[in-house]
Amino acid sequence: MGKKGKEKKKGRGAEKTAAKMEKKMTKRSRKEEDDLEALIAHFQTLDARKTKITETPCSPPSARLNASLSAHPEKDELILFGGEYFNGQKTFLYNELYIYNIRKDTWTKVDIPGPPPRRCAHQAVVVPQGGGQLWVFGGEFASPDGEQFYHYKDLWVLHLATKTWEQIKATGGPSGRSGHRMVAWKRQLILFGGFHESTRDYVYYSDVYAFSLDTFTWSKLSPAGSGPTPRSGCQMAVTPQGSIVIYGGYSKQRVKKDVDRGTQHSDMFLLKHEEGGEVNDLYFYDATRNRWFEGQLKGPKSEKKKRRRDKVEEHTGADRQELGPASASEPLEVVTEVVAEDGTVVTIKQVLRTPGLVQQPPSEDEDSAMDPSSPRVQPCPRSSSMLAVKHGLLFVYGGMFEAGDRQVTLNDLYCLDLHRMEEWKTLVEMDPKTQEWLEETDSEEDSSSAEGAEGGDGDQDEDSEEESDEEREEPQHPEVAPGEQYMDYLARTEQHWLKLARDDLGPDTKEKTVLKAAQAVAKTFFNDSAQGTAEASGEMDGP
Repeated sequence: MGKKGKEKKKGRGAEKTAAKMEKKMTKRSRKEEDDLEALIAHFQTLDARKTKITETPCSPPSARLNASLSAHPEKDELILFGGEYFNGQKTFLYNELYIYNIRKDTWTKVDIPGPPPRRCAHQAVVVPQGGGQLWVFGGEFASPDGEQFYHYKDLWVLHLATKTWEQIKATGGPSGRSGHRMVAWKRQLILFGGFHESTRDYVYYSDVYAFSLDTFTWSKLSPAGSGPTPRSGCQMAVTPQGSIVIYGGYSKQRVKKDVDRGTQHSDMFLLKHEEGGEVNDLYFYDATRNRWFEGQLKGPKSEKKKRRRDKVEEHTGADRQELGPASASEPLEVVTEVVAEDGTVVTIKQVLRTPGLVQQPPSEDEDSAMDPSSPRVQPCPRSSSMLAVKHGLLFVYGGMFEAGDRQVTLNDLYCLDLHRMEEWKTLVEMDPKTQEWLEETDSEEDSSSAEGAEGGDGDQDEDSEEESDEEREEPQHPEVAPGEQYMDYLARTEQHWLKLARDDLGPDTKEKTVLKAAQAVAKTFFNDSAQGTAEASGEMDGP
């Protein structure tokens, strides 16, 4: 056989190998989805035990990111749904629903039968129809080790007036995805972008879908012109003129085997309805506030303001004359009007100076802004946080920031008055004690850890006798709520019991052993609490 024939045979062999690998990866991907679907079904079985609506006043929700925070269309409330938490070893997904009362500064946990499965990186949009509705589409579920992902393509609506969840089954909608964006526009939900990732591959989207709130049907849109490239995590908002702005986002592409290149997008697009005609909108991007503003030119300042300015400019008149005629144009005042989600109009004034106007003394407002003696409260840098606007107030909840190799998940809440733009107000402070980060360990289980799980040896008992009374105080365990089932209690308090078990067994103990010990202690405490409650109830009912 000649050289050419050998090369041809070699090429066929490579194709065969690639096809085999593809088949193997596809099979593995399907198995992963099956495993995750089984886990999701297990959680749904637990949720099915909820048969009535319960509203429980509570402390602020636990730390999380990639949840959704929405402003109630009729009440002074914010609605928090879903999200995720990662402690370095395990990923936790939520489908909890919390209500924050803005005026009272209180939180309420609302348990509703038949909720959507646990998820994060979904999208939620509120509309005023039917006393208020919260629409939720897509998102993802991750395995506990954070290595496998299941992407939803389901659509849910929460009827706020009756506090009931309903799954809307409509064909022709978007494929399963997360990191997409969705807005309410003219009795429709408009959805753009997102991504889907598996062990085998990933794909980013740039498609646009519309869901009619009148007919409950999906339709895929094909906008004319050059639109955004595929991406996720962009900003998407409706302008006062009824167009839709899409800005920024993130995507990655494979440049060669096992090598990806990520892109942070900074471009902006305007999605307009054909009936809108031509527009001459002017938008400004304020990098400090990370917001886009629509600008309206008002022309030169009034004569009164001009006289005040002339007094200041007496000392620099000679310099201005040297600049020539081009510098003689007046500064322009830009009046910015931002329409919040609830219809609130926020007006912001800015002055655009011509290039010739130099050495202008700062205004009193600028002086105060630059005063280093007055400490300013503001949220720390973060990603994947939750934002909502109500009555001209911007609320920022949770998210994540990276500190070295750690990913610190937050549960703080800040508020900024968009009318004044003066300072942030801290509504919930982040408690460092609630932060937990577990380093990954591959160490095998040994005899010492097994003994620890059984209660330790004699030397440990002697050491414990020498401990002070303060060190021997019983730790405060999370209380069992009235009528709460064990599985619900465990899901709510698992982190507490894992920490206790890990402190007792040591950092080198295998995670599986720690988990078993934590569940055993939690079950004992739950049973003791339930028995104590029953006995107390009996005493109260007795003579």
